[in-house]
Amino acid sequence: MSSPPASDASKQYERWIHLATRASVATAVVLILAKLAAWLLSGSASLLASLTDSMMDAMASLVNFYALRLALQPADHHHRFGHGKAEPLATLAQSGFILGSAMLLLFHGVERVFSPVEVSHSGLGIGVTLFAILATLLLLAIQRRAVAATGSTAIAADALHYRSDLLLNGAVLLALALAQWGMAWADGAFAVVIALYIGWGAAGLGHEAVQLLLDREADPDIRLKVVELVEQDGNVRGIHDLRTRVSGNTLCVQMHLELDAQLLLRDAHAIADGVEQRIRRAFPHADIIVHQDPV
Repeated sequence: MSSPPASDASKQYERWIHLATRASVATAVVLILAKLAAWLLSGSASLLASLTDSMMDAMASLVNFYALRLALQPADHHHRFGHGKAEPLATLAQSGFILGSAMLLLFHGVERVFSPVEVSHSGLGIGVTLFAILATLLLLAIQRRAVAATGSTAIAADALHYRSDLLLNGAVLLALALAQWGMAWADGAFAVVIALYIGWGAAGLGHEAVQLLLDREADPDIRLKVVELVEQDGNVRGIHDLRTRVSGNTLCVQMHLELDAQLLLRDAHAIADGVEQRIRRAFPHADIIVHQDPV
């Protein structure tokens, strides 16, 4: 038994998804143009690291932009369970892009450590990096509200990456400052550190995406909440074979309710309907299947 999610909740979900993905793409494009100009003038390896990361941000944001729109499409004849798996697929693609850029950046940084190059126009690089920090903070504020409203894993992954950008840009500032003081090796060293940090984060994102694609159980807190909602009805003798998974913004729940064997069918059905309604009030986008077992 199931019913479509409330229209108001669906509209709010779509509105925040559209806002967050558009803001992410726009921010990445602006930062690419600014950092590209600064890198061409300065030749800084740490700025190249930041530019590379912003290019990966743009690619990942574009993947999110289209994948999340696909995930929003309702179920059709060929996809009876909807298109929610497009979201972890987007996250997996992001992790692949980021890992590739991290490896290239690592090689470039190592080369600069052993063959340091003097950084020019470092003041421009510092100014661009400060601008990048402010733009990233604004985007994160939008993404934070979007995740709170939708629970989207793809936007959460994108926000995690942009939070790491704040650390990255801080490292770039420090590297440029040290380069001004004659420590040319610091530019390459910070590029190596940034590459390792980005690669570690990408591996974590990829692991999470794979788990979602493999239909891992929902968080334990969600399962406990579902059990608590079921047991609010004193007519429920027990529950077994509870299974949960997450697909896009949909929480899928399947369970067997243990009910008195002497109940009339309509009464057992009413109890199951009550269980569904309580779960859906707590999780508006839930897809619920309840089987009734006589005991």
